[in-house]
Amino acid sequence: MKLHELRDNDGATKRRKRVGRGPGSGMGKTAGRGIKGQKSRSGVAIKGFEGGQMPLYQRLPKRGFTKPNRKEYAVVNLGLIQKFIDAGKLDGKVAITEDALVASGLVRRKLDGVRVLSKGDITGKITLEVTGASKSAVEAVEKAGGSLKVTSAQAAE
Repeated sequence: MKLHELRDNDGATKRRKRVGRGPGSGMGKTAGRGIKGQKSRSGVAIKGFEGGQMPLYQRLPKRGFTKPNRKEYAVVNLGLIQKFIDAGKLDGKVAITEDALVASGLVRRKLDGVRVLSKGDITGKITLEVTGASKSAVEAVEKAGGSLKVTSAQAAE
């Protein structure tokens, strides 16, 4: 095979339809838009319009509520904390704060705080100071001989 023999597979590319290029093209003059009316003009998109029938988004029931001031926590698992301690990115001998987690790269940003979950195992004795933690995470850290201090008003759930 030579460079000049390279080409796409059959059907891989489709030629662009060039409209409004004269009567011989079959798509000249009105360019397949019919005559007059809103849809023949440029810049018109009637999204969700179903010809006067009640649109689907209005027919379906609305449910739920999004709390406008809800708290969003950066989530971190115990297994990942242990992995970072083993790799030397976190110092397990001093208290691990949220700022230390961000500095190590384990958490990108704190958001409304850092919440610790219990996925994975913690082997060493560590001291954690975070905004929130699950009950199982607190138990796992205490079982390993460490302590997990929840600093905000949100108690361990």
